[in-house]
Amino acid sequence: MLTKPELPTPPRTRPEQAEPRRGQRLLFLSVLFGVMLSFPLLGVFDQDKRVGGVPVLYLYVLLMWFLLVGLTAYLVRKRREE
Repeated sequence: MLTKPELPTPPRTRPEQAEPRRGQRLLFLSVLFGVMLSFPLLGVFDQDKRVGGVPVLYLYVLLMWFLLVGLTAYLVRKRREE
């Protein structure tokens, strides 16, 4: 009786190879949010307007902070599971 030949499994990423990529992604994320929270962009949102009673500048900083924490958690958790 004929049997199916076993296909080779694809090589998995070694943990030592995943570490530099995680570091690069986290470094990119920190530089990106450093730019997002720098003066020129903060100056754009420094207005007297309010959204839901909250100043636009405060809302922008809070949303950027939530986004930074969420993306960092996603990148760190994603890399640990692999």
